[in-house]
Amino acid sequence: MPQAEVVKIGQLVVKYLIDGSASQGLGIFELTIPSGSNVPPPHSHTHNEECVYVLEGTLRYSVDGESRDLRPGEWMRTPKGSVHGFSNPHQENARALIALTPDIGAQYFRDVAAVINSGGPPDVPKLLAVMARYGLKPAPRPS
Repeated sequence: MPQAEVVKIGQLVVKYLIDGSASQGLGIFELTIPSGSNVPPPHSHTHNEECVYVLEGTLRYSVDGESRDLRPGEWMRTPKGSVHGFSNPHQENARALIALTPDIGAQYFRDVAAVINSGGPPDVPKLLAVMARYGLKPAPRPS
């Protein structure tokens, strides 16, 4: 069995366990979210549905406006096209298992890391271009 790939994006740590992108199958990764870390803006997936299952800590997760603080053993599903986001406003790190089908793959996280970890403020147009390439759409900003 191949060793899991670890990709660091700012303070977030993505540990890719199953990359299903080549077969358009199921992908699974572990996500560690330190307390107060920067996270992606709310977004939707054009082609994928997602499920988040918390392993440790407390993760604030929202889907289509419903926000919950998920604790170990709790989960939420994000249907394709639903706007979702997450954060960790709590004291301890949160760690969750994420399943995507079909998988966008570890390469997406490598591409995002290249933009976010380049130093200085993130290049938003480059980040949006990476997201678009993989079918992710930022949620419209509330007016």
